[in-house]
Amino acid sequence: MEKETLTSQDVLQLYEQEGALQHGHFLLSSGLHSDTYLQSAKVLQFPQHAARLAAAMVAGIPQELRKQIAAVVGPALGAVIVAQECGRALQVRAFFTERENGLMTLRRGFSVTPGEKILVVEDITTTGGSTRECIAALQAAGAVVVVTAAIIDRSSAGISDFDGIPYYPLVRLPVQTWETAQCPLCAAGSTPVKPGSRGLR
Repeated sequence: MEKETLTSQDVLQLYEQEGALQHGHFLLSSGLHSDTYLQSAKVLQFPQHAARLAAAMVAGIPQELRKQIAAVVGPALGAVIVAQECGRALQVRAFFTERENGLMTLRRGFSVTPGEKILVVEDITTTGGSTRECIAALQAAGAVVVVTAAIIDRSSAGISDFDGIPYYPLVRLPVQTWETAQCPLCAAGSTPVKPGSRGLR
């Protein structure tokens, strides 16, 4: 695997360059409100950017964990490209989970073997909810999630791990979020927009 290193500044400059770091009033897929939104799709539409980010993500995982990984999985929709490119960097298969009747699950004939060791990836984590749902679906199918990673952790407190499963984001960018009732932007009369992938359904 080719070593790729990107600093936090490199990643954020890439997001700014492609207009993917946005400011305004946003309703996030977690249900929280924020004045900052990261639209990874605007960066990941360029294969060269996706490949560099994924290679750097994989390089940031300790070797003892990296060598265990048999497959990469990401929750749809945001992590589909990320999983594919991380799989390419590791030279293992890559696929995704998606929601069916509100529950994250394996579909499209995707399956895991009992004990198969998995890397779960995301583009952006805010609460980590989608990552946790993806982990649960894989564990229910018999896989073992050994490590998780993301391009950017934008959680306000910073996620350290997922119930003991190590977590390696390329960038930690704490961003202010609010529940609807506490949102000062709503109090000022602003209406949030929902740009995320769940809003596209």
